[in-house]
Amino acid sequence: MSKKLFIETLGCAMNSRDSEHMIAELHEKEGYETVEDYRDADLILINTCSVRERPVHKLFSELGGFNKHKKEGAKIGVCGCTASHLGEEIIKRAPYVNFVLGARNVSKIAEVLHKDKAVEIDINYDESEFAFKDFRSSPYKAYINISIGCDKACTFCIVPKTRGEEISIPDALIVQEAQRAVDNGAKEVFLLGQNVNNYGRRFSGEHEKVNFTELLRRLSKIEGLERIRFTSPHPFHMDDEFIEEFAHNPKICKSMHMPLQSGSTKVLKDMKRGYTKEWFLNRVEKLRKEAPDATISTDIIVAFPGESDSDFEETLDVMKKVKFDQIFSFKYSPRPETEAEHFEDVVDGEIGSDRLTRLQSLHNEIMDEINAGHLGKTFRVYFEDLNRDGFVSGRSDNNIVIKVKGSEELLGEFRDVKITAIGRTILTGEILA
Repeated sequence: MSKKLFIETLGCAMNSRDSEHMIAELHEKEGYETVEDYRDADLILINTCSVRERPVHKLFSELGGFNKHKKEGAKIGVCGCTASHLGEEIIKRAPYVNFVLGARNVSKIAEVLHKDKAVEIDINYDESEFAFKDFRSSPYKAYINISIGCDKACTFCIVPKTRGEEISIPDALIVQEAQRAVDNGAKEVFLLGQNVNNYGRRFSGEHEKVNFTELLRRLSKIEGLERIRFTSPHPFHMDDEFIEEFAHNPKICKSMHMPLQSGSTKVLKDMKRGYTKEWFLNRVEKLRKEAPDATISTDIIVAFPGESDSDFEETLDVMKKVKFDQIFSFKYSPRPETEAEHFEDVVDGEIGSDRLTRLQSLHNEIMDEINAGHLGKTFRVYFEDLNRDGFVSGRSDNNIVIKVKGSEELLGEFRDVKITAIGRTILTGEILA
């Protein structure tokens, strides 16, 4: 009988891809098969996120529940970013944990499994050319890492401390991985990196210097690959060549994630983001001109230390000018081992909560306006999810989630869909004959 693996993934798409790598390695080298219920598992993994405070607090309550209800003899491993920055402290606080595996050490999963109380958290470990075994959660879409780590020094962010310095994966390996995914039925690839458009800045060995725009061109030559998505580009690196390739390459999906973080140039400087409000708006203007149908999403932090009322109003001003199609918004929380953890001009918690509410209310108004304009429009949808309510959902080229009545025969297929009903997060439509 095969051994059973349960894995819970918290956080970003890169974590999801790391989980897929661990599943593949454990299946190939140790004979594990995944299960939906951790109480059936011989090995329980929690792949953690440390970007916000809440997932870190959640970790230890989750571990306690796993330990209480797991079957006898089952092992527990903590992986990912929180593993990287807490390390041995995890085992001290939860001594029933069998091993800790950092975000930069995913390839060691089959080794640490056999080393009780192992702590592998070397953020300088280089996995950029490691040949992971293949596993994908979806046969229709392939997540592909194009780099590991991050070279930015944003004062609020812990990622460089958990994932190490940025190293690009050789383009030949990326193209090969995309080709394998297409050969196995995927029609879309999703490229992942902390700052994808900084691709090519550093490789671990001697490789041809290829930038992100050229990588997109090379991937576009794969026959049978119909859609290319990516996240996240950094506004600082959004040069004209990149925007023009995005706009005019028909295989690149017309949705752009542009992390704003703040609309105040003063706050952006304190955050060490490397751009100004004016630069961000200039890049949006260029994008709108070249690709008028593109959707734009963003990340925003309110109540960063030193953010004044006028600074916050600058963020609202950018919101009104850009009219983001989607935002991921948070009230600032200090992260360990970051510069901002020691900033003294802390914004009162109630003020921060009020700013977040105002920001999200404004975005809801913008979303209602945008979605109302979609009613009656037709979108080309790639279906990838079977819902429990008799609907099948997928995404348009510009990343709008759309559902229709249907069944599994639509999965992996493209259809033209006319929008018949609107909601804030998902639209409903009917397939055109």
